[in-house]
Amino acid sequence: MDTGSTLFDAEERMGKALAALERDFSKLRTGRASASLVEDIKADYYGTPTPIGKMASVAVPDSRTLTIQPWDKGGLQAVEKAVLKSDLGLTPINDGKIIRIGIPPLTEERRKELVKVAKKYCEETKVAVRNVRRDANDSLKKLEKDKKITEDELKKTADDVQKLTDKFVGEADRRCAAKEKEIMDI
Repeated sequence: MDTGSTLFDAEERMGKALAALERDFSKLRTGRASASLVEDIKADYYGTPTPIGKMASVAVPDSRTLTIQPWDKGGLQAVEKAVLKSDLGLTPINDGKIIRIGIPPLTEERRKELVKVAKKYCEETKVAVRNVRRDANDSLKKLEKDKKITEDELKKTADDVQKLTDKFVGEADRRCAAKEKEIMDI
């Protein structure tokens, strides 16, 4: 391994941490309907926990409504139960063919709770990015110890790793602020 591959690996892993943050954010409920709210909820489908997105089509007919139409009518009850059990606080309406979910407007208290959850996700991402920085710096120190790079190269590459870290931490903060604004918008 050399300095270039260490930097590349660090950047790739930091990017994955940001992608995980986006996935977490997509599951956070805002005032709008989004298919990602329910796609990963697991329903007991013939004895197997199956994500709703894998057993039904999820549509967003308008900003306050979700519809879930299982491909197999036998999955209708399972999907309904799974949505009720989820911690989203949504009430599904089953008409025998399709499940409709009305997305109620969020209360001020619930918005503040969601902002706290978003900040927690953001902090976890920043910790993950810093852990990548630590790993990269450790491998750089090992390279220097093994006499594969000079002390000057170590300092320069460590500075590059720090710049990468600052960039990704800043991006996480920016995305968190945008999500917070989205949650607090009525």
